Amino acid sequence: MTSSTDTAPAAESTSVNIFEIMDRARSRPNLISMGLGDPDLATPAHIVAAAKEAIAEGRTGPAPVMGLPELRRAIASKLARDNGVQVDPATEVLVTTGGQEALFLVIQALIEPGDEVVMPDPRYTSYDEAITLAGGKIVLVPTTEAGAFDLDPDEVEKRLTPNSKVLLLVTPSNPTAGIVTAPNIRRLAEIAQERDLIVISDEIYEKFLYDGHEHLSIGSLPGMRERTITLNGASKTYAMTGWRIGYLAAPAEFVRAVTALKAMVNIQAPTVSQWATVAALEGPQECVAEMREIYDARRRLVMGALDEMGFTYGQPRGGLYIWANTTGTGIPALELSSLFLEDDVLIFPGNGFGEHWGHFVRMTLLQPIEVLAEATSRMKRALAKQHRGVQV
Repeated sequence: MTSSTDTAPAAESTSVNIFEIMDRARSRPNLISMGLGDPDLATPAHIVAAAKEAIAEGRTGPAPVMGLPELRRAIASKLARDNGVQVDPATEVLVTTGGQEALFLVIQALIEPGDEVVMPDPRYTSYDEAITLAGGKIVLVPTTEAGAFDLDPDEVEKRLTPNSKVLLLVTPSNPTAGIVTAPNIRRLAEIAQERDLIVISDEIYEKFLYDGHEHLSIGSLPGMRERTITLNGASKTYAMTGWRIGYLAAPAEFVRAVTALKAMVNIQAPTVSQWATVAALEGPQECVAEMREIYDARRRLVMGALDEMGFTYGQPRGGLYIWANTTGTGIPALELSSLFLEDDVLIFPGNGFGEHWGHFVRMTLLQPIEVLAEATSRMKRALAKQHRGVQV
């Protein structure tokens, strides 16, 4: 469903309240969490077996700061095969301790005080913290429910100034489940070259697209190789969140600068996890397709329940979330999150993903389908009680 309500008055920051909701959730033994974005599916067996084999064979010692050569070669092969992005594994790939470290180190190496980073809104706000710490300025580009939260190149171009240095793309998106469609990716590549912008392309959810949508890596387009930093990792694609393996691919000079920072932070990503990720990238990929089918079935169930409850949303084209508009329920997001928590369902209010999103909530698809069915039943009951005027 699509709502005509795509903007709302700015809501005050509620990050403290989100933490309060999480604290309250910990005391509820029957809680169903649709909050955190960690995959619930098991790491595929062949990946676990590779880790055990590495331990049994004693391949647990220090790895180079940049990552095991075997893993960097596997990453380069994956990028060429799946994304059309050509990189030299010896000089243009860095393995990081999760995607979170990759994004933090990239921003610290790239941004100088006063540099502007142009990014979509709503957004994953860890970027905000990293940019602010580096002394950069965040320039937000609004996306809309009616547009399925695609990023409009014209809206980007309107916000560029002489201080614009970086264009940040996150596709598929956390929190919106929107994607930047191929025509818009191509136009954004033209703008980046015309305005001499560096592009950070966060593609951590690339393998989970639905309804026939496809992923296009901006670094594969003509003229973009030398100005694109591609971020990705094993966490989402292979249900390896706790294994802590991310990576970035970029021109060699920039990789050297980020590698120097990483050496000061934690030296290297976990060696056993690196061997496991070699197996993930080089081994059978049917497990990824199976995960995508599971997530899609869950997505459809939650969408149907949201329709029944009066929510609207932009089409969730990719990723592991649904970004739902609460306007139809008549209840602001933060209040609604508290209401659902009283019926043992945890969701996150949209204010945690940008100050203008107090009428949205983010729901994850990371519970078994029967558990999600129970969660949506609880949500329906909570709304029914609220609309009857019963205190919950």
